[in-house]
Amino acid sequence: MRRKRQRRLMLLILVPVFVLLGFLTNISFNFFSAGYQTEKLVNTFYTLEQDGDFSDSWELLHPYMKDRWKKGAFIQDRAHVFINHFGAETFQFTVIEGDRIDGWSMSQDLPPVDSAYQFTVTQTYQGKYGKFSFIQEVYVAEDNGEWRILWDYN
Repeated sequence: MRRKRQRRLMLLILVPVFVLLGFLTNISFNFFSAGYQTEKLVNTFYTLEQDGDFSDSWELLHPYMKDRWKKGAFIQDRAHVFINHFGAETFQFTVIEGDRIDGWSMSQDLPPVDSAYQFTVTQTYQGKYGKFSFIQEVYVAEDNGEWRILWDYN
């Protein structure tokens, strides 16, 4: 009888412990996975752009992009085209996750990155020309341990 009680007690303790461990493993895998981190970066980038904070959004660009767009030119161009030219003060956006791509290259004249994560971003504006949307393929690749934004120039 005493052994049965001990087994029941052990089961009552071990089952919740294993369930909790499984739950914590699942959460940590999702929050620390590359897919989660890269999607979070894309959302952060476009939230900064949405707020007109082009200086901080530029900081999230991959070095290949920073070579293509110097900071001052990037800030001025983004503000001019999307805010001033189209008469839109801000925009809404949606992010659709794509696939992981190995050996992807931003342009033909640059070496490929080991792997990139592809996203489709739709920015919707309400401006002086009415409502319109831009759809852009966005890629995220690692550079020195940090995830960074890239666009496709092929």
